[in-house]
Amino acid sequence: MWKLKIAESSDGPYLFSTNNFVGRQIWEFDPKAGTPEERAAVEQAREDYKKSCKKGRDRALPCADLLMRMQLKRENNIDLSIPPVRLGEKEDVNYKAVTTALRKAVRLNCAIQACDGHWPAECGGAFFLTPPLASVIIILHISGTMNTILTAEHKKEIIRFIYLHQNNDGGWGFYIEGHSTMISSAPCYVALRLLGERCDDGENGPMRKARKWILDNGDATMTPSWGKICLSVLGVYEWSGCNPLPPEFWLFPSYLPYHPAKMWCFGREAYMPMSYLYGRKYHGPITDLVKSLRQEIYTKPYEQIDWNKARNECCKKDLYYPHTFIQDLLWDGLHYLSEPIINCWPFNKIRERALRKTIKHMRYGAEASRYICLASAEKVFQMMCWWAEDPNGEEFKYHLARVPDYLWLAEDGMKVQNVGSQTWDCALATQALIASNMIDECGDSLKKAHFYIKESQVKENPAGDFKSMYRHFTKGSWSFPDKDQGWAVSDCTAESLKMPPESVGDKADVGRLYDAVDVLLYLQDPKTGGFGAWEPPIREQYLQRLNPSEVFADAMVEKEHVECTASVIQALVTFRSLYPRHREKEIEIAVAKAVRFLEETQWHDGSWYGYWGICFIYGTFFGLRGLASAGKTYENNKAVRRAVQFLLSTQNEEGGWGENLESVPSMVIPILKFYIRLG
Repeated sequence: MWKLKIAESSDGPYLFSTNNFVGRQIWEFDPKAGTPEERAAVEQAREDYKKSCKKGRDRALPCADLLMRMQLKRENNIDLSIPPVRLGEKEDVNYKAVTTALRKAVRLNCAIQACDGHWPAECGGAFFLTPPLASVIIILHISGTMNTILTAEHKKEIIRFIYLHQNNDGGWGFYIEGHSTMISSAPCYVALRLLGERCDDGENGPMRKARKWILDNGDATMTPSWGKICLSVLGVYEWSGCNPLPPEFWLFPSYLPYHPAKMWCFGREAYMPMSYLYGRKYHGPITDLVKSLRQEIYTKPYEQIDWNKARNECCKKDLYYPHTFIQDLLWDGLHYLSEPIINCWPFNKIRERALRKTIKHMRYGAEASRYICLASAEKVFQMMCWWAEDPNGEEFKYHLARVPDYLWLAEDGMKVQNVGSQTWDCALATQALIASNMIDECGDSLKKAHFYIKESQVKENPAGDFKSMYRHFTKGSWSFPDKDQGWAVSDCTAESLKMPPESVGDKADVGRLYDAVDVLLYLQDPKTGGFGAWEPPIREQYLQRLNPSEVFADAMVEKEHVECTASVIQALVTFRSLYPRHREKEIEIAVAKAVRFLEETQWHDGSWYGYWGICFIYGTFFGLRGLASAGKTYENNKAVRRAVQFLLSTQNEEGGWGENLESVPSMVIPILKFYIRLG
């Protein structure tokens, strides 16, 4: 039986922590664990999920993390037997009913809290789920460490996850409920083959259906650029079919307008290892399985594929951000002119120097995050680099030790998370418990949550000359997952700063609160007033024109976000009321600019577009919170009135609100049976 282990290390010398692993959450399989009843409950949860996927749906649904919930409820042993409140059709809402419902909700929250104070959960994130999972399988296969990291039970659950989320047409979506795309379908097919699945599994078998979808949609040459790089590393795609990512760009002075140091941290941390892999043209051993895959996922014999033509090809079902003419012109110049030259002596010395610089930066970033890295895609690309650089080196072993941090198990199987959300979830869950005003029910839970928040604050900057490593100061911040990962995030810092420690009888360390405020003020754009998420917003928006991903928009530079700005306004206003002497004038100006940002970025219908949730209702929720905390009301602020009108106009007939996830890419909100075009 599987068990979620909290704040625990593992045997071996390749794991280290800054806070005794508080926040770490990993799944391990123990064949002796669990009673027969507990095992039966797990199997029933799996079967129920499988049945829900077969009820005429084209795509699977997200899971409910039932395995984690069942375990934590057993461990916390909190009485959840309060009957649910059910009011009759003509029965009025009353104080007793509301109090009972609130108490039941509070107890449930307390029951699913981990022993170190955070609330575990899967975090798929804003990015894709299946490609990083497939990439993990690829690097474990190449390095021969598959059986070291993945037991037979791991493989079983990964295969379960991939098959359950296969669409009826045979492909896999960019996200769980999305239409089939090549960037997910080709890597998923490859991953299943590397995990031992047969390519020919019968006329209606899932592998045959997957292969048919790939071939019917142009074959694997139509994979977007990130997928092409992963397939090239495995050896089932040629590097000559990838657009150039020359590592020499990292040698340029960082003050140049197009230097990659100005990229958004997610793009920067992904394209740096990609540029190393491209510069090395590395691929794994060409085994019989690799040779077989070369024949399975292409419509032409592998030797006859026009790789030069394949460089700019992308499946129409994937293409969200097409290349510009300038991009194609730049890539053609690099492909035809610079690449042949840079690979010849003496110019190849420049490439070697560039590769050394990328290695230096990657080592720094990995050590600063305790080898967790920024997120799953960035980590996998780094693992590929370190195996290519030195298969016997220590760095690859450190990376392997942190792979379990990304593996998450639920009733739909095992998947790779984008990155954990421990701090974010803990801060919001704690605020909800405090708002309940039921300290008698949740006092112990609040103490544990306070411990987690306190232990998760980043108390130091990255080591050495972090600015030369394209990093920013982090002392006083909170990251999205835990302290060990260490990347400062503005809204995580803001929501954690709002925690009133006096509610559990502990006095605040004022110096650490000051540090948190310093980080928040640093992350504001002084011109627009908006706040970036990980780093200060970059004004060089022209860099977006060089976005090579095909599948992401706004992926090149850090920008201001409504949600982050609103969270920071609340935190600064709360802090100012308690500690009015620390940077008082600067906070006053920062809040005024942030309010102006919210007012100016409101859409004409009264909504705000949310980047980190779905989507207009989510963004409007944060926008209103930010304005309200700054003293803006329905009576004195036009933006508040417009936002209220938006929410009223989008309420469903039964009284609730809902929104389709497709409103994120389409910027259209489906309401009832018709669409409202926004913006």
